[in-house]
This record gives sequence, C-alpha cells and structure tokens, in this order.
Amino acid sequence: MLMINSQADQQTSLLDSIDSPTDLRKLSLQQLELLADELRDIIINTVAETGGHLAPCLGVVELTIALHFVFNTPEDKIIWDVGHQTYAHKLLTGRRKLFHTLRQHRGLSGFPKRDESPYDVVETGHSSTSISYGLGIAAGKCLKNDCRKVVSVIGDGSMTAGLAFEGLNQAGHLDKDLIVILNDNEMSISQNVGALSSFLNKKLTGKAARRLRDHIEDRLMALSSVGENILSVLRKSEESLKGFFTPGMLFEALKFQYIGPIPGHNVEDLITTLENVKKHSHGPVLVHVLTTKGKGYKPAETNPGDYHGVGPFDIATGKAKSCKGNISYTKAFGNTLCTLAKKNKRITAITAAMPAGTGLIDFSKQFPDRFFDVGIAEQHAVTFAAGQALEGMRPVVAVYSTFMQRALDQVIHDVCIPDLPVTLALDRGGVVGDDGPTHHGVFDLSLFRCIPNLVLMAPKDENELQHMLYTAINHRGPVAIRYPRGCGIGVELEHPEKALAIAKGELLREGEDLLLLPIGNRVYPALEAAQGLEKLGINAAVINPRFIKPLDNELISHWARKTGRVVTVEDNMKKGGFGSAVLQMLAELHINIPVRLLGYGNTFIEQGPQEILWKDAGIDTAGIINGALEVMKQ
Repeated sequence: MLMINSQADQQTSLLDSIDSPTDLRKLSLQQLELLADELRDIIINTVAETGGHLAPCLGVVELTIALHFVFNTPEDKIIWDVGHQTYAHKLLTGRRKLFHTLRQHRGLSGFPKRDESPYDVVETGHSSTSISYGLGIAAGKCLKNDCRKVVSVIGDGSMTAGLAFEGLNQAGHLDKDLIVILNDNEMSISQNVGALSSFLNKKLTGKAARRLRDHIEDRLMALSSVGENILSVLRKSEESLKGFFTPGMLFEALKFQYIGPIPGHNVEDLITTLENVKKHSHGPVLVHVLTTKGKGYKPAETNPGDYHGVGPFDIATGKAKSCKGNISYTKAFGNTLCTLAKKNKRITAITAAMPAGTGLIDFSKQFPDRFFDVGIAEQHAVTFAAGQALEGMRPVVAVYSTFMQRALDQVIHDVCIPDLPVTLALDRGGVVGDDGPTHHGVFDLSLFRCIPNLVLMAPKDENELQHMLYTAINHRGPVAIRYPRGCGIGVELEHPEKALAIAKGELLREGEDLLLLPIGNRVYPALEAAQGLEKLGINAAVINPRFIKPLDNELISHWARKTGRVVTVEDNMKKGGFGSAVLQMLAELHINIPVRLLGYGNTFIEQGPQEILWKDAGIDTAGIINGALEVMKQ
C-alpha cells in the first residue's frame, strides 16, 4: 500500500526512530502495524528505482518485525533462506540511511552479507541452506553452553531441495534447540511444484478425508466436554484442520514440535506465538506461517512470479521502465529450443524452479508433456535428465550457471562417466550484475573444463547460440553451453539451425603482431580492440574459439606461432579457465611465447553493472587494448 497522505509522514517518523531492533522493541502493537505499512512503502519505492526482489520481501514484512521484536538479535541468530527476502530486515537493523543504494555498485547488497552487518549471520544467495546452517550454529552453541536462540527462516519452495531435508533429519536426531520458521506462500520463484507442495497445501476433501474426520469427531465426542472443546477449535478454521492432519504429521515424524499454521500478516499473533516458542519450547520446533507473496502491492500479489525479481518499474502501472536492447540470450535459447522440439519429439526441457528465468515458459505451454520443473533441486534435475537420456530422450537442462554449481557431482558421475547425451544450458554465465558474488557465473569454465567426455562451448552472439544448441542436442555425448545474461548483439538469426564442427573455431581477423583469443561474450569487444590497436600500428589477429573443450589446437597454434604473442579474454576466473587451457595447450606443443591472460583474479566479485565489472577486470575493449600493449612489450 502506498503512502500518499499525512499519515505517511507520521509513519516515516517511526522508521526514522529505529536504528536497531532495540528501538523496535519500544513500539506499541499499533505502532508496529503502522511500521509494516511504512516498510512496504519504502521497499516498493526503492525497488522501483533500483530493481530487486520485490514480492518475496513484501510477503515477510510482519514476520520480520515479529522476529526482531521477540528475539534478542544479533545475540539470538536469525538465518534467512533465501536471502532475497531480507529488505525489511536490512531497514530494521541500522541500514535504512543506505537503503537507496540497494544492489548498486558499492552499495547495500540485495542479500545478507556478514561484513555489512552483525545481524547478517551468513551470506545466503542460494536456497535451502538455513536449516543446516542453523543446526550447525545450535550445535556449536551447545558445546559452549550458550543458550541463546537460533532461528532459521525457510520458504516452502526451498523445501523442495534435498539439503533442507538432510538438515531436518539431522536436527530431529540431535534434538538441539533450533527454531525453524516455514514461510508458506505456495511460491518459490515460480509456482511450487511436486508432491511436497501438494502435501503442504492439501485440503481435507473426498470420501477418505470425510471418513477420517468423522472418525476423529466420534472419538473426541466420547471425551465429553474436553473433546467438544478440541473440536470447537478445529472447526473454526480449515487452515487449522490442514495443519492438524497434514504438514504437522510430516514434521512431527521428523521429531520436530509442529506449531501452526498461523497467519503471517497479523503482528500480534506472530509475536504471541514466537514469544511462547522462545520461552517454552526445547529441542527442534517448526512454526508454520502462512503469508502472501507480494503482500501490499496489488500487481505483485496478483502476479507474484513476475515480481519475484524485477528491474526498475513504474509504481502506478507496475510496468517495467522502458529499456533498449535486442533479443536476450535467454529468449533466443527458449525460442530455438521450441523450434527444434517441433521437429524432434525426443527433446525434453528440464529446469529447477526457473521456467521464466531460463526462457522455458513458451516450451512449457507448447510441449507440456515434455517439460519438467523439478523445483529447487538442481542435483535431481541433472540425474533425472540422465535417466531420460538412457531411454533415448534428448534432455536439455536449463539452469543458471551459479546454481549448476550445486550439481557438479551429478554432472560428473551421472552424466559424463556414462557419456550420456544431456545438454546443460548454463544461463547467466559470467558476471550478472546487481545480485553480487553469490550469483555471478564466473566459475563454470574452470569447473567444467576438466571433466572428461564433456564438450564445453560458448557463443559469441545469439545467432551462434542457436547453432550451438542444435549441435549439442545432436551430439552423441554430454554438452554444456555457457551464455551470458542480457541482450544479444543484434545480429540476424540464420535459419535453419546448423551443426558446428566440434573443436573448430573461426578466424575472424588476420594479423601479424599478436593473437587475440576471446571466448563467448568477449569476442565483439576483442574485435573492437583490434580496430583500436590498428590505429596504434598494431595488427592483431582475432579467433573465436567457440569451444573451450576441446580446443581447436590446430587453428590456435598456427596463429600463435605466426604472431608470436597471445592475449586470452574471458568473463570467468583466470585460474583453471579458458586462458589456462590455452597455456596448457601451448606448453604441450612446445610453443614458448608471451601470453597474457585477461579475466577475474582469485577473489569474489562484488555487485555492480556488468559494464563496470568488465571494466574493473580489464576485459572490456579498453582493457583488452591495454593487455595487448603490455604483451607487445615482451
């Protein structure tokens, strides 16, 4: 809800008076409710300018207030899973004056960050880690005889990941003092999928459910007034019945005390429940809280998936502010996959709770029987794809590069050892901008380059991407295609798609003085750098390798010998990356010439626009020119 009257000024003064949760605990219940409105107002207005994760943050405003009101943070620990729901948390923990810098270069992170605040316990950019983190902290506190509380806040979508259940299982076994808050809004990023989601949101209908209800009513009525009182409470709310008969059974089977479900937008109910849990519960407790994703902003409530993560937008209409650009790599991938699937009925598409983010919405509509959203379960997605490949399918697994890190073992063990024809579409390869170090895809070239049987390639533009996808699907073994976030170059898309020769690059420009070897989205900046070098009297050859593995040894070595100097360029870590592959190849061929590697150093990269991060790393056009001039001195 947007503040447009004098009441807004009154509410603004509330937040202005809060420099820490200590100040929050001085407010009355009525003031806390007004504060919730104000928090939503500032979140909406800020995200409209900076972009960010809007709907998940709006859904946990009251829960955030209640947690910091009841628990003595930061001595008591609150662990957020995932971290994109922490904007209200940041505003209440001393960062309101910097909130306008949210997700900006050198500004506030969009996720918890330990060096940003003592209230941020861990960096949580990926999902489903909070229970394991929390249990480890609780076990450590127990060893130190520290009785302060540990609270893990996890969304129902994150419960689709195996790691969450591994944590629950161990927590029930250890019987440590851990509080888990299940934020149930029936959403992760897109609509939740899977049997667990259905179980959590099951309504007691049908003959079997009615028989169960009638049986329990008969047994409770036999208890006279006590039974009647229990039935009176259960009959007041379908949600109470839901919690009594379904999710409570699941979590209590894991040896958790189950409480709920309770309304997640009633500050008084939340505070009362959490205070009781804090004072009277021992061992693992799960509090089931029902929230509405996007609460307080109608467009986000109506379409929470569209407002999970947004760029700058117009508040009045909810529409994204105009942006210039060509078709995105993600869109080009999705369009091409649909085109290929019309011709090849063996093609399937698999994603991990990201059908929109990975460009698979159209595929899911056109080929619903061949589309599989496995939830936040990247490991399962890869092995699930391997199973399909064993049955003659041609599965394509579309996952952000940063999230595919979670499935590295499955890629090696379940796909590459049996040499199965699975295509891994690594979206958001390279730096991704404002989400920072947990989301940059700058490790994939290094991680995947060493895996036997796997072909690894990166397109220079959106046209080459579609040819690579066609090549991958028709290859006999596993292939990974790595492409960046954002708009393509704007080149014409050729049809029909064609197969590229494996391990064959292309010479884009001849030269005599040095060889520029850019990969993927660094090809066009390298071509511009070659033009700039020519004005300085330096004639640079440029090769688009296309393949990181296997390299085109013949083409690269020929021009390396001819020019006598090499500069490699990659939107990836230098250690173990594309440049390392070139160095290794040259060494094996006994080509001893000066080589300059351009890429990211051995450090995690902070948030910021891609253009600034490329510039800082020296892999933009100017940086490539400087790198070339340095190698020319050798």
